[in-house]
Amino acid sequence: MNYQNLIHQYTKILEEFFTVKESLFEEFLNLTAESLKAGHKILVFGNGGSAAQAQHFAAELVNKFLKIRLPLKAISLTTDTSALTSISNDSSFEYVFSRQIEALGEKGDVAVALSTSGDSSNVIRAIEVAKRKELLTAGFTGKGGGQLSQLVDYLLDVPSESTPRIQEAHLLLLHLLAQELEERLG
Repeated sequence: MNYQNLIHQYTKILEEFFTVKESLFEEFLNLTAESLKAGHKILVFGNGGSAAQAQHFAAELVNKFLKIRLPLKAISLTTDTSALTSISNDSSFEYVFSRQIEALGEKGDVAVALSTSGDSSNVIRAIEVAKRKELLTAGFTGKGGGQLSQLVDYLLDVPSESTPRIQEAHLLLLHLLAQELEERLG
């Protein structure tokens, strides 16, 4: 395996992302910090690897990223197995995130959707509900953002179509958010 080639691909993707999206990323970061400072929360969600990243990000905000500090309000909508399975069983997997946003989301909160394709129906439905409830919305996606590109306030699409590269970039972006939110609010 050519590790240097993979590292070069990843570096190129990140450089291109920040060339095009840095000011948008900063604007989203600033609004998210303001939301948390005002007592609101972050609701983060996604499927598969994105679900794991949602949980990881929420844990870093609630507990710590680099330093012990006051907790920041964040909930991963992928962790409540009773809610996930009852919603899936009683209605449809398509509603697993939107029902939770209906229950937990409040005007001023931040909804962070993680989807490499931007086309996951349960993620799209959740963003639609978040918009109706007047949450700030962001979509972390792959190149172009899929259907989420037309729905979110902030499209943070990684310029790649490779799922592993997109997920790696999402992890870095979530770490940058966690670090900066911790610095500003911790």
